[in-house]
Amino acid sequence: MFVFPGVRLLDVTGPIEVFTTANEFGGHYRVQIVSEAGAQVITSAGTRLSADLCVDDVHEPCDVLVIPGGPQWETVIKDDALLDVVRQLNERSSCTASVCTGAFLLAAAGLLNGRRAATHWRHSRQLASRFPSVKVEPDAIFVRDGQMMTSAGVSAGIDLSLALVEDHYGAEVARSVAKDMVVFMQRPGGQSQFSVRSRTSHTQQETLRRALDAVAENPGANHTLTAMARRAGISVRHVTRLFREEVGTTPARYVEQVRLEAAQVLLETGDDPMPVVARRTGFGSPESLRRAFVRHLGVTPGAFRTSFRTTGRGHEEHGARADAARRRRRCRA
Repeated sequence: MFVFPGVRLLDVTGPIEVFTTANEFGGHYRVQIVSEAGAQVITSAGTRLSADLCVDDVHEPCDVLVIPGGPQWETVIKDDALLDVVRQLNERSSCTASVCTGAFLLAAAGLLNGRRAATHWRHSRQLASRFPSVKVEPDAIFVRDGQMMTSAGVSAGIDLSLALVEDHYGAEVARSVAKDMVVFMQRPGGQSQFSVRSRTSHTQQETLRRALDAVAENPGANHTLTAMARRAGISVRHVTRLFREEVGTTPARYVEQVRLEAAQVLLETGDDPMPVVARRTGFGSPESLRRAFVRHLGVTPGAFRTSFRTTGRGHEEHGARADAARRRRRCRA
C-alpha cells in the first residue's frame, strides 16, 4: 500500500481491512505500507499513518500494489518524483490497483494508456479529458484491464479488494470476508456490479464468464440466446449446456434476474420514470417490468420504489410523527 501526504484514509484502510480479514478465513496476506521516504504521512482526515518501508527498501516483488487517492489529486499528479515512485513500485507488482482518484496517479504515470479504467463518478469526465488515451467507464464500480485494476470512489476500494481475494483464495473466502465486514460481496449498484453475479457459482469456463460479465455490465443490451452464442463464438446448444451445468439455470432466467436487480437499483436510487427504467434494464416496456416484479417480488415497481426509498431511521421518524399526530387528534377530541 503506497501512501503519500493528503491520502484519503478510507482508501488505505478499506483494502487493508479486507486483506487482513481474509487471513481469518484461510488467506495469507502480509500487508506493508510504503511511503516515498519511509516517513509517516498525514491523511486528508488529519490522521497520521506510519509507514513500514521507504520505496528504496522495497526489493521483493509483490502480488498487489494499491495506489489510493486523495482530495488533492490535482497537486499530486504534478509531483514527478512521486510518479516515478509509482512506476518503480508497479514494476515489482503482479497487479496494480487504484482506489478512487488514485487512477489519476496511474494515468499521469502513463500506466493506463490504452486501458479501460474507473474512478470516482464526480471525476470521471476529468480523467477522460486529461488523459484521452484512457478509456474511462464512468458507471463501473471497478474495472480490470490486464494487470491494472481501478475502482470508483472511496468505499469501492473494498469491492475491488474483495475481487482480488476471490482471485487469490476463491469465492467462499471472499464471501466470508464480505459477511464479516457486513458489506456486499458485489454491491447492487453501478452497471457492472449486481448481487446476482456474486451468487453465481465461480466458473473456470472463460467463455461462460465473459457471457455472465456481459449481462452484468449492460443489462439493457441484447442478451437473447442467439446473441450470447454469437458473441461467445459457440453454438446455442453449447451456451445452454454451459448455463445448465455451471450456473444451474437457463440463460433467459439468468438475464431476467440480473435485469430485475438492475431495475431495483434504479428504483431505489433514482427518479427515472418507469418507461426509462424499463428501457435501461432491458425489459422494454413498463408492463414487462411490472410483470417481472410481481412474479418475483410480489409487488409492483411503484410499490417497491415507495417502500425502499427511505432508511430505517426515516421510518422510525415517520412513525413517531404519525403517533404524535394521532395523540394530538385524540386530545382535540
